Amino acid sequence: MDQLQQFKNQLIIVLKMTLLALLFAIPVKTLANPGKAYLFAYTKNENRSRNGLHFAWSTDKVNWHKIGPEHGFLFSDYGRWGSQKRLVQPFLFQDTNGLWHAIWSVNESDTAFAHAASEDLVHWKRQSYPMPSNGSNVLEPVVFMKDDQYVIQYKSDNNGSTEYFQITTSDFKSYSKPQKIDKIQTLKTEVVIGNETLTGTLHQVDWKVIQGLIDAKDLSKYKQSLHAETTAEDATRFDGLESVSVAVKVQPEQKKQISDKLMGIFFEDINYAADGGLYAELIQNRDFEYHPSDKQYRDKNWNHFFAWTSKNIESKLDSVNPIHENNKYYLILNNGESLTNEGFDAIPLKADEKYNFSISAKTYGNSNKLLVQLVDDAGKVYDEVNIKVNASSWKKYQKSFKIKETVADAKLVITPQNSSKVAVDMVSLFPENTFHNHKNGLRKDLAQVIADLHPQFVRFPGGCVAHGDGVDNIYDWKSTIGPLETRKPNRNLWNYHQTVGLGYYEYFQFCEDINAAPVPVIAAGVPCQNSGTGGAGQQCGIPMEEMDAYIQDILDLIEWANGDAATEWGKKRAAAGHPKPFNLKYIGIGNEDLITDVFEERFTMIFNAIQEKHPEITVIGTVGPFYEGTDYDEGWEIANRLAVPMVDEHYYVPPGWFIYNQDYYDAYDRNNAKVYLGEYASHLPGRPSNIETALSEALYLAAVERNGDIVEMTSYAPLLAKEHHTQWTPDLIYFNNTEVKPTTDYYVQQLYGQNAGTIYYNSKVLVDTDDDKVQKRIGVSVVEDEKDDAIIVKYINMLPVSVNVTTNLGTLITSETTAEKTVFSGKPDAKEASLQTEKIKTTANQNMELAPYSFTVIRINKTNK
Repeated sequence: MDQLQQFKNQLIIVLKMTLLALLFAIPVKTLANPGKAYLFAYTKNENRSRNGLHFAWSTDKVNWHKIGPEHGFLFSDYGRWGSQKRLVQPFLFQDTNGLWHAIWSVNESDTAFAHAASEDLVHWKRQSYPMPSNGSNVLEPVVFMKDDQYVIQYKSDNNGSTEYFQITTSDFKSYSKPQKIDKIQTLKTEVVIGNETLTGTLHQVDWKVIQGLIDAKDLSKYKQSLHAETTAEDATRFDGLESVSVAVKVQPEQKKQISDKLMGIFFEDINYAADGGLYAELIQNRDFEYHPSDKQYRDKNWNHFFAWTSKNIESKLDSVNPIHENNKYYLILNNGESLTNEGFDAIPLKADEKYNFSISAKTYGNSNKLLVQLVDDAGKVYDEVNIKVNASSWKKYQKSFKIKETVADAKLVITPQNSSKVAVDMVSLFPENTFHNHKNGLRKDLAQVIADLHPQFVRFPGGCVAHGDGVDNIYDWKSTIGPLETRKPNRNLWNYHQTVGLGYYEYFQFCEDINAAPVPVIAAGVPCQNSGTGGAGQQCGIPMEEMDAYIQDILDLIEWANGDAATEWGKKRAAAGHPKPFNLKYIGIGNEDLITDVFEERFTMIFNAIQEKHPEITVIGTVGPFYEGTDYDEGWEIANRLAVPMVDEHYYVPPGWFIYNQDYYDAYDRNNAKVYLGEYASHLPGRPSNIETALSEALYLAAVERNGDIVEMTSYAPLLAKEHHTQWTPDLIYFNNTEVKPTTDYYVQQLYGQNAGTIYYNSKVLVDTDDDKVQKRIGVSVVEDEKDDAIIVKYINMLPVSVNVTTNLGTLITSETTAEKTVFSGKPDAKEASLQTEKIKTTANQNMELAPYSFTVIRINKTNK
């Protein structure tokens, strides 16, 4: 984005906020300008220094005024998740060029400190985490300038022994070796504010600096008040409002082409979405590869035997001559020693269905017979088969069960019948009736509910799952293809286990089955920004000497997906059963990454390599986990500099945010990267899925359709959650072993997916009130589905009263024709919606009453088919 465009966008924002201030009578602080004043920067120890950097101001260094009173202007991104992201003992310094620098200790144990810079103390540049080679930790850091060099001094405590060190830098990127010094310069000040004595740094600044901080705090508070609005206050907010009239005049001449990939899905293996969920395997821990590290050693029962029971089972584990080096462990059974698997919360069986059983086994001596049964807790046998194990090396044996009655809580029991020892591994039970009848396929009912969304693309295998918890946990696509026994299982970042039975082949196959574009996401050479291994934070990127090999893996993925069957990796795809290419067009590089120098260096290498070798592939970059802030700004700066074709934006926000940010994409520069809104959802306190969350998303999606020329893709997140194994709420679809439970938000996604368009028509929408809060709760979108020759009109009413809407479609409809009207409605806190569909007659002029809290879709045949 050039400077002129940035200025225009900033001016638009200022004008909008000024207008809002006038409309809502926002109290604006008018303070006399003293010219110069004192600024005090500090943090507090409460909440373990996680509340960020605070400021107070004074004109006389006696009477102090907190800004906020303790608004956080800078937060640390170092460490795991929120609990470890601490801004300890910060030191603020302004250099001779007017640039502000903040350094701080990240905790009491790591040999690192943090640095960030800012021009105005409101907007901060990316953080870095230098790790001096001397000292056991970095405490009480200070910074000053000497001879055009930044000098950083710090204290280090080691078992009660205190040492002091000094390093220098010219750019906060390269540092000198630490030198021992006698003591740290005393550059901090104590200030008494109220009844508190606080320690921080004192600065004399122009009043405009302080006014900028006050304005930023006030604007933040004002936005928070808007975004906190919920339907719970609607009775008071709209007291006296009886009904609203709206006139919609569609302008057929003002049209634009919009994306044909706007509505898609994002699959992440969270909440047991894969194993025990979409992946149809019914045996849990089928390969005995569960490990305590999957749950970071927090669950003593989570081990190689989880979900299995047998007498003295620990003594049966072995790893000598395994079935494959990627699946090291197996069990050895003796005569009569039953082995039972409980499945994922039991094994559900359906009457008149066939189930395919397989097991890899070998004998130690004579052949052995295995009795395999499906039973319930009472011991009732639903079917049984016998398998003769007659090989001394690993061999796969297969049988089928035919079930005559439905049971929700079966178990699998394996019992050797002869005296010879037998080793078993890769124990599997699959319903034959999978989605599209694929072997090693997907659970049919769950996959079908996803397909019914009509997604135009599928992003996979996850966000955080893709870049993993530490470098060693980065998702490796090559380990997820090929025969199941050769695939390498892995710890799931969400603290359980991935068999990777649902691997890249199955993901691509599913995309093909539902006619959706595959969008794999690859780590940008760095793990999750909240990693806890290999150093705190993602500064522990893949070593540079390993990056060429890592990049080659990504290029191999493109060849595997798109290459001719004669190519090295295309041949592997063909051998798996898919000779034709998968037609891959998109690859995501990175996910919600902390934008650091380490990230930028590796992302740039990956992006340039793909551009050089495969310019036909659209690379999707990342701009962090929020809709604003340092990562967002820095991510966009990198994208613009490299000319990345698309970026992935994420935001989980309250309904009020969606209501008051319908113009979010209106000011985007159409010459820059397109946007993939890869993760979003409406979050209320308690995280329910209800009519309010769904309607706020519907309202926002109408604005996204209006911006479908710049927003290329969208996907709600997360997609799936298994009951009793839910780590994140809300989710789009909940399920258990026998039921699939779509949410209210699901039906909004479905209505948009089934009624997507490729042309957007501008409309003039006139509301018979000047009340901005009323106007912003009414949404209208008119699109054309060129393929189906249909005009689709969407109306959203988030008001507690009905809306009478008159719509003039102009020349879009030339005569009376048929239409399908679908109304989604309910009370705001309802977790189920009324969904009614009917056939109607319509013309270019429509009169309609929109029910309170409703989403109405009119799908009109342009010609009376």
